Amino acid sequence: MFLIVGLGNPGSEYENTRHNAGFLFVDALASEANATPEQNRFQAIFQKGRWNGNEVVILKPQTFMNLSGTSVLECMQFFKIAPSNIVVVFDDLDQEFGALRTRFGGGHGGHNGVRDILARIGTDQFHRIKIGIGRPQHKSAVTSWVLGKISASEFEALQSTFATGRERLQAILHQINKKA
Repeated sequence: MFLIVGLGNPGSEYENTRHNAGFLFVDALASEANATPEQNRFQAIFQKGRWNGNEVVILKPQTFMNLSGTSVLECMQFFKIAPSNIVVVFDDLDQEFGALRTRFGGGHGGHNGVRDILARIGTDQFHRIKIGIGRPQHKSAVTSWVLGKISASEFEALQSTFATGRERLQAILHQINKKA
């Protein structure tokens, strides 16, 4: 079983913002996985499904970004999922909009949601899919940029990024399955 975590902030005021790229990614994944209806548990919205032959739990923490680790820890303990079977999907200011990067292990890279997950689960041995959201021209505009709504053209561009992300996710799950 795999835990796929999309990071974002709950609430309608944060819907379709750049900071919620992780939520948007897992929402698309849930529809492909024929996931169960959304349930509230683990201070999160979660669903279970099968995606490309793998049993997955899809999690969207509802604790706000900076406290995401609480939900991740509760869910992984309940389902007895090893950290190495967790994939966290989140926005990345340090990549141009629509770029995608995967990584296993390492630090938080300045992302407070990942920082909290690292602190709560006590290890960096989980997978990451980083979705580039670009950086504003002025450092003082970072908060408004991150919490700004994704335009229609940006949303369209993200669909291609998400398709690539699903391919990379499949490669990650295949790699984990080979080791098992």
